[in-house]
Amino acid sequence: MYVLENNKGINEETKDTKTAEKAQNEEVNVSNEEIEGEAENVTDINAKLEEKKLKDEIADLNDKYQRLQAEYANYRRRTNEEKENIGIFANEKIMAELIPVIDNMERALDSADKGTAVYQGVELVLKQLLDTLGKFGLKEIPAEDEPFDPNFHQAVMQDHICGVEPGKVVDVLQKGYKLNEKVVRATMVKVSC
Repeated sequence: MYVLENNKGINEETKDTKTAEKAQNEEVNVSNEEIEGEAENVTDINAKLEEKKLKDEIADLNDKYQRLQAEYANYRRRTNEEKENIGIFANEKIMAELIPVIDNMERALDSADKGTAVYQGVELVLKQLLDTLGKFGLKEIPAEDEPFDPNFHQAVMQDHICGVEPGKVVDVLQKGYKLNEKVVRATMVKVSC
C-alpha cells in the first residue's frame, strides 16, 4: 500500500509539477506576448522618431533652400543695381570735364556777333553737345527765380532787392548741372535777403 500511496504522491507531485510547468509556460507565453507587444511598440516609437527626424530634416533643408533662393535673388538685384550705377556714374567724370567746355562755348557766344558764321557754328556745336550729353542724363539745374535750395545751389552773394522775397535766387553766376538727379556741379547764385 505504501507503494500505491507513494505512487499517488508521486503522481500528485508530477501533476503539481506539470501544472506548475504549465502555469510557468503560460506565464512565459504571456511574457513573450507582452515582450512582442512591447517590441512592436518600441519599433513603432522608433519608426515615429525616425519619421519625425526626417520631417525635421526636410523642413530644415527647405528653409535653407528658401533662404538661399532669397539670398541669390538679392545678390542678382544688387549686382544689377551696381551695373546700372556704374554705367550711369561712369559718365560723371567725363561730364564734369565737359561742363567747362560748355561754359567756354557759352562765353564765346556771348562775345561773338549774332549774325556771323562763327556765332552760328559755335551755337550749333553747343546745341549738339548739350543734346548728346542730355541723352546720357546731364541736365541743367534750374535756378533763376527759384527758391534757394542748398542741395542744388551754392550761394556766393546776397543782395537786398525790393519786391523780391528773401531766399529767392535773383541771379545765376555759373550754371549748375546734374547727372541723373546727382549734382555734378552746383549752380553758383546770388540770393535775395
